[in-house]
Amino acid sequence: MKGLFKSKPRTPVDIVRQTRDLLIYADQSSASLSDSKREEKARKDATQVVANLQRQQVNSRLIASGYLEKNTDLLDTLIAGYENTDMALHYGVMLRECIRHQTVARYVLESPNVKKFFDYIQLPYFDISADAAATFKELLTRHKSTVAEFLSKNYDWFFAEFNSKLLESTNYITRRQAVKLLGDILLDRSNAVVMTRYVSSRDNLRILMNLLRQESSKSIQIEAFHVFKLFAANQNKPPDIVNILVANRSKLLRLFADFKIDKEDEQFEADKAQVVREIAALEPNE
Repeated sequence: MKGLFKSKPRTPVDIVRQTRDLLIYADQSSASLSDSKREEKARKDATQVVANLQRQQVNSRLIASGYLEKNTDLLDTLIAGYENTDMALHYGVMLRECIRHQTVARYVLESPNVKKFFDYIQLPYFDISADAAATFKELLTRHKSTVAEFLSKNYDWFFAEFNSKLLESTNYITRRQAVKLLGDILLDRSNAVVMTRYVSSRDNLRILMNLLRQESSKSIQIEAFHVFKLFAANQNKPPDIVNILVANRSKLLRLFADFKIDKEDEQFEADKAQVVREIAALEPNE
């Protein structure tokens, strides 16, 4: 690998072609222990090469970004790599490096493959599911204008999947990661339009109230509160949202009266007090 950039000058295409060859070799099966060790080293080398390529510039241009735009099949291969338990983590590292480029991230978001992440995050292998969740978060938080456009265009199916497969998952870690990511998305100013739409849905409110009232994990409750306060703060609440909050007012106020966090936090207490005032002041709609 040391000789990759030190031998006679290679063109960007030469370098990327060699990387593709490394990927192909790394994905081959082994027949012996020595072969396995060699393959693992080749996999690590390929992963590092791909990561380094994302930062290589020629005449102030990132060479990898343009190549990937023209060879999107490589991205499809990396995403599908989560289905290979031996290679998943290597593919995950390479994929996150690739989506540092906004055009690449847009391709992934707009491709049918983005829906696979809802399943990858629920894989039974903790290290792989956690890696997939990290990539999913990177996709939905790094390039703000691209993410806002994607969520606006794909709101219905995206949040239907997000709610049913992640927020309502039976897996504690999945729920915790999902509600934290939801807060990161909705609290970002770039997603203001999406946030307003999300907090106008009674189904979304039901899910967040369940996470607040029924969840045994304080960590999840706290993350759910950060999203719930957006429902309370919405000055143009639809009548059905107001009626749900009024119908559950006494239970919510009792919950918040005892709702504490481990460390003293003035901002959290101020947010909680504001939510209590908003709910207490609501009048039912006819």
